[in-house]
Amino acid sequence: MLTIASVNVNGLRAATRKGMHEWLATRSPDVVTMQEVRAPDDMVATLLGEGWNVVHAESTAKGRAGVAIATRLPVTDSRTCGDRVAFADNGRWIEADLDIGGRLLTVISAYVHTGDETSPERMAEKHAFFEAMTERMTELRADGRLVLLTGDLNVAHREEDLKNWKGNLTSAGFLPEERAHFDHWFDTLGWVDVARSLSGEGPGPYSWWSYRGRAYDNDAGWRIDYQIATPELAALATETHVDRAPTWDTRWSDHAPIVVTYSM
Repeated sequence: MLTIASVNVNGLRAATRKGMHEWLATRSPDVVTMQEVRAPDDMVATLLGEGWNVVHAESTAKGRAGVAIATRLPVTDSRTCGDRVAFADNGRWIEADLDIGGRLLTVISAYVHTGDETSPERMAEKHAFFEAMTERMTELRADGRLVLLTGDLNVAHREEDLKNWKGNLTSAGFLPEERAHFDHWFDTLGWVDVARSLSGEGPGPYSWWSYRGRAYDNDAGWRIDYQIATPELAALATETHVDRAPTWDTRWSDHAPIVVTYSM
């Protein structure tokens, strides 16, 4: 069995101070993908500790973004796909090819910025990133390999993916034009939202909660963190869980890890 966790760490240095190491020891994932690492390249492996093979895409903007993949398994190759303008130097996309007992698995860690419904420029950047993702996902799907796209994509795809969907119909993160990218991935390209496929059709489970009010205590959250798989890999998924901290003050990130077990 292969356990893969994905989480926006909201700054790796802060996360490791607040309890991420304890979570790693308890959960013991084979692969953990991280977003908003916000640490220098030479510091990431040190912060995680011994025993991890780490690939990292650092943003050229200091203290911003950064994505990484850490694994106990052999990494045979990695790519940032920086030849695509939307991915270049911004620390928002990295791929790693893993050797799973002789089978090749490509794992991606991606981070899409929040966007701002009042800023056409910010929304254009977000859509350009989604379009670059679609191009790359189409290439990978045509290649026939097992692929897992993970990350904080900053969009709740369906009404079930956020508690207050009626109040967010005009908010970035739930705009129809953002959600349309996900429709295309799932309905046209054939990728699978693994957590949704395993969790069923009910609300949530959410992975991020606003700092406003008592959103965490009331579980008034958003499901904006994903594991999206090619259908051949999705068929191997057996279990999913959101590792939500028991209380607000015991969290080590403002996002909860998404953990999926695959029969590999």
